[in-house]
Amino acid sequence: MLRVISANLNGIRSATQKGFLEWLPGLQADFVCLQELKAQAPNMSAEMLNPDGFHGYFHYAEKKGYSGVGIYARQKPLQVIEGLGIESIDAEGRYIELVYDTLSVISVYLPSGSSGDHRQDMKFVFMEHFFHHLQALAACGRQVILCGDWNIAHKEIDLKNWKGNLKNSGFLPEERAWLTRVFNELGWVDVYRHLYPDATGEAYTWWSNRGQARANNVGWRIDYQIATPGIAATAREAFIYKEQRFSDHAPLIIDYDAR
Repeated sequence: MLRVISANLNGIRSATQKGFLEWLPGLQADFVCLQELKAQAPNMSAEMLNPDGFHGYFHYAEKKGYSGVGIYARQKPLQVIEGLGIESIDAEGRYIELVYDTLSVISVYLPSGSSGDHRQDMKFVFMEHFFHHLQALAACGRQVILCGDWNIAHKEIDLKNWKGNLKNSGFLPEERAWLTRVFNELGWVDVYRHLYPDATGEAYTWWSNRGQARANNVGWRIDYQIATPGIAATAREAFIYKEQRFSDHAPLIIDYDAR
């Protein structure tokens, strides 16, 4: 079995204080893909860098307290790729890939456009470049598991208040159509939705901090594990861990019948 976790921490220091690293050992994961580190190398403790049993790899944002992604891996990779090779995107620390013989595992954090038009424009720029990157990845010859916060809810089933969000970043028609192209044109598989095609409220992975969104489960499914068809077909079970609250997101855990 191969167990992969994707977790937006909304600050690794904050999540650590809330028990995230103490929680990890009991999961026996092979890979833990992190987003929104909100830290840089000098802020990272030894435990954050390399939790017991893991090797840690990170792509930090240049801006302090912002973005950043990482992966904890049981086995050292053959290669670590930081960034997409585009300076304006890579400065925000949004992509890291661990390359093995027959597998790549990736942590990605797509921009949010909710803070204004300039950020939505940046999101669209990222999406355009990333589509071509996904096309190349699909043809790389390895199986690929791509974890992350995509900041897009794909369909009406993927968020509680879809009617009220049709004009909001994260559920714009252009964003949703782009994600449909990722699946239908490029052949990538939304692994959770592959396993549970009709799941609604139990599928949400993020809740606003406003009001009582989490208590009332007014959520969004914006955290994904998206995979190439071969390894996606081996997925056996997925669950979203909500018993403890490490951030405004909940970890997405998927077990694959693969090694």
